[in-house]
Amino acid sequence: MVRVGVLGLQGGFEAHAKTLRKLGVDPADVRRCAQLGSLDGLILPGGETTTLLNLMQDEDWFEALRGFHDGGGWLLGTCAGAILLAREVIDPVQPSLGLLDAVVRRNAYGRQVDSFETQLELVGSAVVLPAVFIRAPRFVSLGSEVEVLATFDGEPVLVRQGRVFAATYHPELTDDLWLHRLFVEAMGGQTTGDSRRQTEATMPSAVVEQERRILC
Repeated sequence: MVRVGVLGLQGGFEAHAKTLRKLGVDPADVRRCAQLGSLDGLILPGGETTTLLNLMQDEDWFEALRGFHDGGGWLLGTCAGAILLAREVIDPVQPSLGLLDAVVRRNAYGRQVDSFETQLELVGSAVVLPAVFIRAPRFVSLGSEVEVLATFDGEPVLVRQGRVFAATYHPELTDDLWLHRLFVEAMGGQTTGDSRRQTEATMPSAVVEQERRILC
Protein backbone atom coordinates (compact mmCIF):
# COMPACT_ATOMS: atom_id res chain seq x y z
CA MET A 1 0.00 0.00 0.00
CA VAL A 2 1.42 3.39 -0.96
CA ARG A 3 1.48 6.18 1.58
CA VAL A 4 -0.27 9.36 0.43
CA GLY A 5 -0.50 12.65 2.29
CA VAL A 6 -2.44 15.88 1.82
CA LEU A 7 -0.78 19.19 2.67
CA GLY A 8 -2.96 20.52 5.48
CA LEU A 9 -1.63 24.04 5.95
CA GLN A 10 -4.55 25.84 4.30
CA GLY A 11 -7.36 25.37 1.80
CA GLY A 12 -9.43 22.39 0.74
CA PHE A 13 -7.31 19.58 2.15
CA GLU A 14 -10.18 17.76 3.86
CA ALA A 15 -12.11 17.30 0.58
CA HIS A 16 -9.06 15.58 -0.93
CA ALA A 17 -8.73 13.38 2.14
CA LYS A 18 -12.36 12.30 1.85
CA THR A 19 -11.87 11.40 -1.81
CA LEU A 20 -8.81 9.29 -1.00
CA ARG A 21 -10.74 7.44 1.71
CA LYS A 22 -13.39 6.53 -0.86
CA LEU A 23 -10.59 4.78 -2.75
CA GLY A 24 -9.50 2.83 0.31
CA VAL A 25 -6.47 5.06 0.95
CA ASP A 26 -5.90 6.41 4.46
CA PRO A 27 -4.25 9.81 3.90
CA ALA A 28 -1.81 11.55 6.20
CA ASP A 29 -2.59 15.11 7.26
CA VAL A 30 0.76 16.75 6.47
CA ARG A 31 1.62 19.90 8.42
CA ARG A 32 5.35 19.46 9.04
CA CYS A 33 8.22 18.96 6.61
CA ALA A 34 9.43 15.96 8.61
CA GLN A 35 6.29 14.03 7.65
CA LEU A 36 7.32 13.94 3.99
CA GLY A 37 9.91 11.26 4.69
CA SER A 38 7.21 8.67 5.37
CA LEU A 39 5.24 9.33 2.16
CA ASP A 40 5.21 8.11 -1.43
CA GLY A 41 2.93 10.86 -2.70
CA LEU A 42 1.56 14.24 -1.64
CA ILE A 43 -1.46 16.27 -2.75
CA LEU A 44 -1.15 20.06 -2.75
CA PRO A 45 -4.76 21.29 -2.48
CA GLY A 46 -6.45 24.46 -3.61
CA GLY A 47 -6.44 27.47 -1.32
CA GLU A 48 -5.30 31.08 -1.33
CA THR A 49 -1.77 31.11 -2.66
CA THR A 50 -0.54 34.23 -0.84
CA THR A 51 -1.77 32.86 2.48
CA LEU A 52 -0.25 29.47 1.72
CA LEU A 53 3.15 30.98 0.94
CA ASN A 54 3.07 32.92 4.22
CA LEU A 55 2.28 29.76 6.18
CA MET A 56 5.08 27.89 4.43
CA GLN A 57 7.61 30.34 5.86
CA ASP A 58 7.46 28.60 9.25
CA GLU A 59 9.63 25.83 7.78
CA ASP A 60 11.71 25.47 4.63
CA TRP A 61 8.88 23.89 2.66
CA PHE A 62 10.34 24.72 -0.73
CA GLU A 63 13.55 22.82 -0.03
CA ALA A 64 11.63 19.97 1.59
CA LEU A 65 9.18 19.58 -1.29
CA ARG A 66 11.91 19.73 -3.91
CA GLY A 67 13.88 17.16 -1.95
CA PHE A 68 10.79 14.97 -1.66
CA HIS A 69 10.33 15.03 -5.43
CA ASP A 70 14.02 14.52 -6.14
CA GLY A 71 13.95 11.49 -3.86
CA GLY A 72 11.20 9.82 -5.86
CA GLY A 73 8.08 11.39 -4.36
CA TRP A 74 4.92 11.97 -6.41
CA LEU A 75 2.98 15.25 -6.38
CA LEU A 76 -0.54 16.25 -7.36
CA GLY A 77 -1.43 19.94 -7.26
CA THR A 78 -4.95 21.28 -7.78
CA CYS A 79 -5.70 24.97 -8.42
CA ALA A 80 -3.41 26.75 -5.93
CA GLY A 81 -1.37 23.55 -5.74
CA ALA A 82 -0.83 23.67 -9.49
CA ILE A 83 0.33 27.29 -9.18
CA LEU A 84 2.81 26.26 -6.50
CA LEU A 85 4.27 23.52 -8.73
CA ALA A 86 4.83 25.72 -11.79
CA ARG A 87 8.13 26.97 -13.17
CA GLU A 88 6.79 30.53 -13.38
CA VAL A 89 3.74 32.34 -12.01
CA ILE A 90 2.40 35.59 -13.46
CA ASP A 91 -0.31 38.19 -12.72
CA PRO A 92 1.10 38.66 -10.16
CA VAL A 93 4.55 37.11 -10.05
CA GLN A 94 5.15 34.92 -7.00
CA PRO A 95 7.57 32.22 -5.83
CA SER A 96 6.96 28.64 -7.00
CA LEU A 97 8.65 25.25 -6.81
CA GLY A 98 9.61 24.91 -10.48
CA LEU A 99 8.81 21.19 -10.55
CA LEU A 100 6.42 21.52 -13.51
CA ASP A 101 7.67 23.09 -16.75
CA ALA A 102 4.74 25.46 -17.09
CA VAL A 103 3.89 29.14 -16.87
CA VAL A 104 0.69 29.71 -14.89
CA ARG A 105 -1.49 32.82 -14.74
CA ARG A 106 -3.38 33.26 -11.48
CA ASN A 107 -7.16 33.84 -11.38
CA ALA A 108 -7.27 33.66 -15.17
CA TYR A 109 -10.87 32.42 -15.31
CA GLY A 110 -12.20 35.38 -13.39
CA ARG A 111 -13.15 36.34 -9.86
CA GLN A 112 -15.04 34.37 -7.21
CA VAL A 113 -18.41 35.20 -8.79
CA ASP A 114 -17.19 33.69 -12.06
CA SER A 115 -16.73 30.22 -10.55
CA PHE A 116 -18.46 27.46 -12.49
CA GLU A 117 -19.04 23.73 -12.89
CA THR A 118 -18.46 22.00 -16.21
CA GLN A 119 -17.22 18.87 -17.97
CA LEU A 120 -13.75 18.32 -19.37
CA GLU A 121 -12.56 16.37 -22.37
CA LEU A 122 -10.17 13.57 -21.54
CA VAL A 123 -7.47 13.50 -24.21
CA GLY A 124 -7.65 10.39 -26.39
CA SER A 125 -10.99 9.27 -24.94
CA ALA A 126 -14.69 9.94 -25.30
CA VAL A 127 -15.00 10.01 -21.51
CA VAL A 128 -15.68 13.36 -19.85
CA LEU A 129 -14.55 14.51 -16.43
CA PRO A 130 -16.67 16.68 -14.12
CA ALA A 131 -14.86 19.71 -12.76
CA VAL A 132 -15.35 22.75 -10.57
CA PHE A 133 -13.42 25.96 -11.35
CA ILE A 134 -13.04 28.49 -8.52
CA ARG A 135 -10.87 31.54 -9.30
CA ALA A 136 -8.92 29.10 -11.41
CA PRO A 137 -5.46 29.63 -12.91
CA ARG A 138 -4.54 28.96 -16.55
CA PHE A 139 -1.58 27.18 -18.09
CA VAL A 140 -0.15 29.93 -20.31
CA SER A 141 2.60 27.72 -21.74
CA LEU A 142 3.85 24.16 -21.27
CA GLY A 143 7.25 22.61 -21.83
CA SER A 144 7.79 19.83 -24.34
CA GLU A 145 7.90 17.14 -21.65
CA VAL A 146 4.52 18.09 -20.19
CA GLU A 147 1.67 15.78 -21.24
CA VAL A 148 -1.86 17.19 -21.52
CA LEU A 149 -4.41 14.80 -20.00
CA ALA A 150 -7.61 16.88 -20.15
CA THR A 151 -8.83 20.10 -21.74
CA PHE A 152 -11.62 22.66 -21.40
CA ASP A 153 -12.60 24.66 -24.49
CA GLY A 154 -9.44 23.40 -26.14
CA GLU A 155 -7.14 24.61 -23.33
CA PRO A 156 -5.10 22.30 -21.08
CA VAL A 157 -6.45 22.03 -17.53
CA LEU A 158 -4.88 18.75 -16.39
CA VAL A 159 -1.26 17.89 -17.14
CA ARG A 160 1.47 15.49 -16.13
CA GLN A 161 5.25 15.67 -16.18
CA GLY A 162 6.86 12.54 -14.80
CA ARG A 163 5.86 12.19 -11.15
CA VAL A 164 4.03 15.55 -11.12
CA PHE A 165 0.32 15.97 -11.89
CA ALA A 166 -1.33 19.41 -11.95
CA ALA A 167 -4.97 20.45 -12.41
CA THR A 168 -6.30 24.00 -12.61
CA TYR A 169 -9.71 22.86 -11.32
CA HIS A 170 -11.07 21.09 -8.22
CA PRO A 171 -11.70 17.37 -8.84
CA GLU A 172 -12.25 16.84 -5.11
CA LEU A 173 -15.49 18.87 -5.26
CA THR A 174 -17.24 16.28 -7.43
CA ASP A 175 -18.09 12.63 -6.78
CA ASP A 176 -15.67 11.58 -9.50
CA LEU A 177 -12.66 9.55 -8.35
CA TRP A 178 -10.78 9.31 -11.65
CA LEU A 179 -7.89 11.71 -11.02
CA HIS A 180 -7.19 10.58 -7.45
CA ARG A 181 -7.34 6.96 -8.60
CA LEU A 182 -4.93 7.75 -11.44
CA PHE A 183 -2.53 9.43 -9.01
CA VAL A 184 -2.52 6.55 -6.53
CA GLU A 185 -2.25 3.83 -9.15
CA ALA A 186 0.49 5.70 -11.06
CA MET A 187 2.75 5.31 -8.05
CA GLY A 188 1.96 1.61 -7.84
CA GLY A 189 -0.85 1.72 -5.28
CA GLN A 190 -4.11 -0.17 -5.31
CA THR A 191 -7.53 1.40 -4.92
CA THR A 192 -10.98 0.20 -4.02
CA GLY A 193 -14.37 1.90 -4.32
CA ASP A 194 -16.69 2.33 -7.25
CA SER A 195 -14.70 2.21 -10.49
CA ARG A 196 -17.55 3.52 -12.63
CA ARG A 197 -16.96 6.86 -14.32
CA GLN A 198 -19.15 9.82 -13.52
CA THR A 199 -20.16 12.03 -16.44
CA GLU A 200 -21.45 14.97 -14.47
CA ALA A 201 -20.36 16.99 -11.48
CA THR A 202 -22.66 15.61 -8.79
CA MET A 203 -21.54 17.66 -5.79
CA PRO A 204 -24.58 19.71 -4.67
CA SER A 205 -24.22 23.36 -5.56
CA ALA A 206 -24.69 24.38 -1.92
CA VAL A 207 -21.66 22.32 -0.93
CA VAL A 208 -19.61 23.80 -3.74
CA GLU A 209 -20.59 27.29 -2.59
CA GLN A 210 -19.46 26.47 0.95
CA GLU A 211 -16.11 25.23 -0.30
CA ARG A 212 -15.56 28.45 -2.26
CA ARG A 213 -15.05 30.26 1.02
CA ILE A 214 -11.84 28.35 1.77
CA LEU A 215 -10.46 27.67 -1.69
CA CYS A 216 -8.49 29.73 -4.18
